[in-house]
Amino acid sequence: MARIKLSFPDDAFTFVTEMPVRISDINGANHLGNDALISMLSEARAQFLVSHGIQESDRDGTGIIVTDLATMYQSESFFPEVLRFEVGLMDFNRYGGDFVFRVSKAESGQPVALAKYGFVFFNYLKKQVVPMPDSFRSRFA
Repeated sequence: MARIKLSFPDDAFTFVTEMPVRISDINGANHLGNDALISMLSEARAQFLVSHGIQESDRDGTGIIVTDLATMYQSESFFPEVLRFEVGLMDFNRYGGDFVFRVSKAESGQPVALAKYGFVFFNYLKKQVVPMPDSFRSRFA
């Protein structure tokens, strides 16, 4: 199986947040676990949305649902390092697009991972994919 190769332009990233690697994020190999990094990506995405005044779901039940995730690991990270998460949006379509992430060590700048989440807008009450709201599209697309 071919390895995933991710590459994003620098101008794709419009938001930055930092998070420490917690002791509970460390796996049996004594480095940041895959599951913990995915949780941190979700937190970075949530902070990005909050910084733009966007809630995870609207009153009508429409929110964002992740459709796929690709992660390319570049180096290990350890407790208690602080990681820098750069977040952006790209590759929009009628229903969603991609959240993109660049993760590095805050102190040294050493790359840790690149990742992307595919997403669509989903009405949780109707249980169906819905078009991207105009308010979201006009702000980011």
